[in-house]
Amino acid sequence: FRTEISLSLGSHFHLLLAKMKHFLTYFLTTSSGLHTFPEFVSVSVVDGVQVCYCDNDSMRVEPRHDWIKQIFQDHPEHLDWLSRDCRATREFLREAMGRIQLHFNHTGGVHIFQNMFGCDWDDETDMKNGFQQFGYDGEGFVSLDLKNYRWTYTELAATYTHKWDKYNTFLKNQKRFLTNHCRVQLEQYVKYGNSSLQRKDLPSVSLLQKTPSSPVSCHATGFYPDRASMFWRKDGEEIHEDVDHGEILPNHDGTFQMRVDLNISSVKPEDWSRYDCVFQISDVEDDIITKLNKTVIRTNWGKTICFMPKSIRLWFIDHRSSEFRLQNCF
Repeated sequence: FRTEISLSLGSHFHLLLAKMKHFLTYFLTTSSGLHTFPEFVSVSVVDGVQVCYCDNDSMRVEPRHDWIKQIFQDHPEHLDWLSRDCRATREFLREAMGRIQLHFNHTGGVHIFQNMFGCDWDDETDMKNGFQQFGYDGEGFVSLDLKNYRWTYTELAATYTHKWDKYNTFLKNQKRFLTNHCRVQLEQYVKYGNSSLQRKDLPSVSLLQKTPSSPVSCHATGFYPDRASMFWRKDGEEIHEDVDHGEILPNHDGTFQMRVDLNISSVKPEDWSRYDCVFQISDVEDDIITKLNKTVIRTNWGKTICFMPKSIRLWFIDHRSSEFRLQNCF
């Protein structure tokens, strides 16, 4: 479950997004059978930017930006709380996944249990919402209904409800955090990190192709924030046929990347000049337009082109499923 806002896409400008809405999300992953990856990983994300990291190798919270370091200096109790929470959450997830594996008789192989929780806050209307979701082996498992104060189970977890209900103390603690402390943390993060979180970084855009018959990928990297859109046009009009949109993915430096592929198998050579790729980002008036041109396509025929850093990333993709992704290649 990756926290994203559903966007209404218009024909001219593709992003209709509240400017003043902020998100604080914690992504927690525990796994078994992955010998080259930490057993437990905790990542804190503010408005799409990773701000803190903790894993079982050190069990130490690592700040990812100078403004987070400043918060820790000004409020050492916050660092202490994050460190205690990292240790406690690790034990909870390990114990919960062990029970789930035992329940489903999953004693071998690779298994992943993930938790995503946090809150959003609109500093214009002062509206706030909390969320808490769990996933197991790529499927939604349990979510917290804060309004009715109860767990909601997916079909996968239907036979496990009586065992999950034992976590009522955890439920009470999470409700208290999600309805109060989370918003306080988010406000503090936005206050300290405002200049960084409100910046606008434009991407470099390239055309990539693996083989002469492969789709042409329009790849944008290095942009911030992640409220961006990219699409192919023909004769100035957006096209959907023979187009494949990739997800917006994080880079290691806090920026983002995305791609959109165009299947050129039915495009006549004389028609290439009629196509272009358009990149748009919120609050920036000018589009970045890249013409479909064979002379500027970067190729690596016979080799694999990867769009993501080689570091393994684990995250939830949407509210229904999760995915374990090593890299995004074509």
